[in-house]
Amino acid sequence: MLLSLFKTASAAAKSETRGHLCLNSLTRLYAGSRASGIEGISLECRQGEFVCVVGPSGCGKSTLLNLVAGMLKPDSGSVVLDGVEVRGPGPDRAVVFQDHGLFPWLTAAQNIAFGLKMAGVPRSEREERVQQALAMVHLESSANKLVHELSGGMKQRVAIARALVMDPAVLLMDEPFAALDAQTRTLLHQQLQDLWIKTRKTILFVTHSVGEAVRLADRIVVLHAHPGRIRRVVNIELAHPRNFDSRDITELVHLVRKEIEDEVNRINSEASEFWKPASAAGVDSDTFCLGDGI
Repeated sequence: MLLSLFKTASAAAKSETRGHLCLNSLTRLYAGSRASGIEGISLECRQGEFVCVVGPSGCGKSTLLNLVAGMLKPDSGSVVLDGVEVRGPGPDRAVVFQDHGLFPWLTAAQNIAFGLKMAGVPRSEREERVQQALAMVHLESSANKLVHELSGGMKQRVAIARALVMDPAVLLMDEPFAALDAQTRTLLHQQLQDLWIKTRKTILFVTHSVGEAVRLADRIVVLHAHPGRIRRVVNIELAHPRNFDSRDITELVHLVRKEIEDEVNRINSEASEFWKPASAAGVDSDTFCLGDGI
C-alpha cells in the first residue's frame, strides 16, 4: 500500500484544507506596453480539483501559470491561495515545466531530494520521503540512475516526483508532456491520473492538447486571445479513472476543439492575411487522436 507523504495522520488531515486557489480579476500587461497579455481573469480552483487551461498560442496560458507560481506579478488583481495573497514563489506551489530541468550530475533520487535538502529536512526524513515519491511514480529501480540513463518519460516522472515530494498545496504543470511521443504521453496521462486520485492535490495544468485536457481535467478553461480572457469553462462530469477511448471523451474533445477553432478563426479573420484550410473529405469525425493540439 502506498505510504503517505505526510508524517502523521494529523498532518494529512490538515492537508485536506489546503489547495483552495482564487484568481481575482488578474491582469498582466506585455512588457513595455499598455496592451494586456491577460485581462480580468477570475477563476476559483477548489481544493483537490484538476483544472486544465487551453487556448490558442499567445492567449496567455503560461503567463497565467507564472502569475500563480509567483514568478510574475500582476499589474492588477490578485492570486490568493488558502486565504493568503501570493507575492512571490513559495513552497506551497510546485511547478513542473515542459523541460524537466533535472541536474545531469545527480541521480534520480538526488534530484528528487534536492529541494528537501535546501529546505533543511533531516537526511533520514529526506530518504524516506524520496523513496515514497519514487514509488508513487514507479521508479524505485531507477533511483540511482543519472539523467542521461533515463528515457524522456522517466525524466518527467522524476520531475513530477521532485515537485510532489515537497508536499505543495497546488501543483502547477506547464505542458509537461508536450515533448514526448504519443505512446509515452498516454502512459503518463494514466500515471498522472492515478497520482492525482491518490494525492488529491489541486492541479492547474496548461496544455495545447485538447485530448490531454479532456482525459485529465474536472474543468477545462478555454481562453480568449488578445487579450487573454476566459471564453468558456467546460465541466467534465466523467468519473475517474477514465477510459481514454470512450465515446464520451471523443464527444467532449470535439466540443472543446470547436471552441478553440472558433477562437483561432476569429483571430485569423482580424489579421491582414487570413487563410483557412478546406475541410477534409472522407475523414471519420471520431479520429481526433490524429492531432488534438492547437
